[in-house]
Amino acid sequence: MDDLADGATEETEQMFVLGAQRNRERSGAGLLRMEPRGLDSRPGGMQSPTRRGAQLLLVLALGLAACAAAPGGSPPIDAGAAVRLALAQQARFAGIGPHDESLIGQAAWYQVADVEDGWQVVIRIGWGDCPAGCINEHRWTYAVGRDASVELIREEGDALPDATGVRGTVTAGPTCPVEREPPDPGCAERPVAGAVLVFSDAGGLEVARATSAADGTFTVELAPGAYHVSAEAVEGLMGTPGPMEVEVEAGQQTELQVSYDTGIRG
Repeated sequence: MDDLADGATEETEQMFVLGAQRNRERSGAGLLRMEPRGLDSRPGGMQSPTRRGAQLLLVLALGLAACAAAPGGSPPIDAGAAVRLALAQQARFAGIGPHDESLIGQAAWYQVADVEDGWQVVIRIGWGDCPAGCINEHRWTYAVGRDASVELIREEGDALPDATGVRGTVTAGPTCPVEREPPDPGCAERPVAGAVLVFSDAGGLEVARATSAADGTFTVELAPGAYHVSAEAVEGLMGTPGPMEVEVEAGQQTELQVSYDTGIRG
């Protein structure tokens, strides 16, 4: 029995050593170095079952590591998974299918593109005489990382007809040490990404939060009523906007401009 076990162990070791050598040749880096027998072999060429088992587990682990380190591995998620992650960001995206140029009057669709660090998913909803091309439209652009992270990069378009809440832009200024009159377009306030706005009801209870996208835009759906808005501090910006008040009416999106202070002075 020991002879059979020794033979199976040596054969398995040889298989994984061969696989590791092939991976090493492909990657150009030495990944493994295996010796045919341990230094603690018993006299007469015999090894204990426990020692043989430990060596076999080591060979298995190193062989799997070598395979994982081989170049050309598949990304963790594919385009289909990226689309599902983006569509899951809002309930209104349920049922939206891929863009199809052969469909006349397709009001809602998505497009996905492979980019350097993952996937870019664009979701579009149109309305108003869509057989003729849709009079109005709204688009969301999401960046989906290969690690399944999802970030809203941009939101643009007409106000959604069925949306009730607040939408707007977060910016920071000044961007030049001296402000000129008339204003210099090159000194316009810049968009702020990742700014967190907290919405509270009249009783001071937090009801929603909105985070600005890469272009500074944000949207939050709220029930009709009066809300208190507070902006959280953003790293790198000196001033935080003071408290703001907004009134939300049914079927409408109230516009809100939020401005941070960069601290730049002449």
